[in-house]
Amino acid sequence: MERRVRAQRAARTLRGVQPPQLDIGLLSDQFAVVRLDPGDPLPSWAQSQVLSCVTRTGDELSVLCPQAQVPAGVRREDGFRALVVRGPLDFSAVGILVAIAQPLAQAGIAILAISTFDTDYVLVREADLPLTEQTLTGAGHRISATPATAIG
Repeated sequence: MERRVRAQRAARTLRGVQPPQLDIGLLSDQFAVVRLDPGDPLPSWAQSQVLSCVTRTGDELSVLCPQAQVPAGVRREDGFRALVVRGPLDFSAVGILVAIAQPLAQAGIAILAISTFDTDYVLVREADLPLTEQTLTGAGHRISATPATAIG
C-alpha cells in the first residue's frame, strides 16, 4: 500500500514546474546487465539489433543485452525491461530523464538509464513494471508496446 501512495505522490508536478509529457515505448524483451573483466574482449553474444550497450572502464566491461543471449556462468543481473523515449530527441532538450526518474524514485523504483544519439532508455526490473506503468501514466506520460523493429 505504501508503494501505491508513493506512486500517487510521484504523479504530481516537480515543485510547480511542469515536466515534459513523453511518449514512451516498452520493449518486449527482458534484458540482463553483465559484468566482465576490464581486459576481456567483447563477446559476440553481447551484440543485438534490439538493444545493447557496452561500457568499458579501467575496472570493468559492462554489457546490457537481451537476457536470452547471455550464456550460463557469466556474472549478471537479469530481469530488466526497457522503456524507450520515442525520439529522436534534440540535444538541447531539458528534463527528459528527470521527468521519468523523479516519479519513479518517489515510487521507490530503481532505474538504469542509457542515452544514445537519438533517445533515452530507462530500464526497470520486470517485477516493478506494473507500478512503473502506473506511476508514469499518472505523471502524464503515454506508454505503449514497441516492436523491436520500431526502434530508431
